[in-house]
Amino acid sequence: MISSGLFFENLHIALSSIRSNLLRTILTIFIIAFGIMALVGILTAIDSIKGSITNQFASMGANSFFIVNRDNRVRLGGEGRPNYYRSIEYREAMAFKSDFTFPAQVSISTFASQIATVKYKSEKTNPNISVIGSDENYLLLSGYEINKGRNFGLNEILSNAHVVIIGSSLVKDIFAKDEDPIDKIINIGSGRYRVIGVLKEKGSSFGSTGDDICILPITNVRQYFSRPDMNFRISVMPISSSLLNAAVNEAEGVFRIIRKLKSIEQSNFSIETSDNLANLLIENIQTVTWAATIIGIITLFGAAIGLMNIMLVSVTERTQEIGIRKAIGAKASIIRRQFLYESILIGQLGGIFGIILGILIGNVVSLLTNGNFVIPWLWIIGGVVLCFIVGLISGIFPAIKASKLDPIISLRYE
Repeated sequence: MISSGLFFENLHIALSSIRSNLLRTILTIFIIAFGIMALVGILTAIDSIKGSITNQFASMGANSFFIVNRDNRVRLGGEGRPNYYRSIEYREAMAFKSDFTFPAQVSISTFASQIATVKYKSEKTNPNISVIGSDENYLLLSGYEINKGRNFGLNEILSNAHVVIIGSSLVKDIFAKDEDPIDKIINIGSGRYRVIGVLKEKGSSFGSTGDDICILPITNVRQYFSRPDMNFRISVMPISSSLLNAAVNEAEGVFRIIRKLKSIEQSNFSIETSDNLANLLIENIQTVTWAATIIGIITLFGAAIGLMNIMLVSVTERTQEIGIRKAIGAKASIIRRQFLYESILIGQLGGIFGIILGILIGNVVSLLTNGNFVIPWLWIIGGVVLCFIVGLISGIFPAIKASKLDPIISLRYE
């Protein structure tokens, strides 16, 4: 057992040695700090992005799911003939909304354009506005909320009304400060629409089009933004999250009937849940996590070699000092501890700087991607442990070499 007095004496000697070789020590600390910074920084950013993904999809309704068309790629069937997955048609989506009697809310939507220009008087936006056609339930299932005005009425959906709900960014872009956009007439493409609602600010995020958005009645979009092979999306939200699996099974059965599929045929549509979409995105960034880990470990390996080299040079430079200590009674174990403490201390100093820089850089990246501030306690603890291991491994061989020096030869060393 090491007494506290001996521990602090060894620590004092280690600090004195670090101060006497300050430039070399600083360079080694920065090498270690860079490795930890790369590891902690990237992993902090990834943790924040994961949290952002989860929160954004939760805002769309954790118990919702979507019926969408499959990829439009050609696949080979059992008989070798090409199998095309066609888009979901409007009549099929409406038939589902009518036939699906499960206790749930159903919404139908489609993209009319993602490059629209919106005009009001002499002001106009860049051609990057998303235009969505939807029914009266879209806002509930997509996570949008009305900030001012109102939602579509059923009569407006049925009558192809020229009304629009706009995102908060459009209000800033085309209306004067403090001007009320409600009941104003704006141009979307070649059409004129009366603003009936403004959405609460949501921000650009995974699974949403952000605040540069116009929502029109779906019937109006079919009439004025019609195009061949127009694809529709069905959103479903059961009244309770406990009914999600039952609702998915029921929806698949109903839609297979609508699509006139035989029992032996594969479904030519996909059902995606919010959780599945979030998990898919999270899985896709695991590669980045592994890459960051490998980069950090490689850098730390280089730092370990550099630290070991410094400690070996330190042993050589302090040969006479070691001889004097042994001559006045210092045991080999004490000499070993002195060098191990010095190596571990340098490793921990590098780790502390690396962790601080990593957290700062990771959260800067997080803020740039609209993520949340994160303190990655797991990676902080992991960084401390890694730096301890690096310091220990780097110091073992020099410490053993120092402890085995012959005191007589050491005293004569120049």
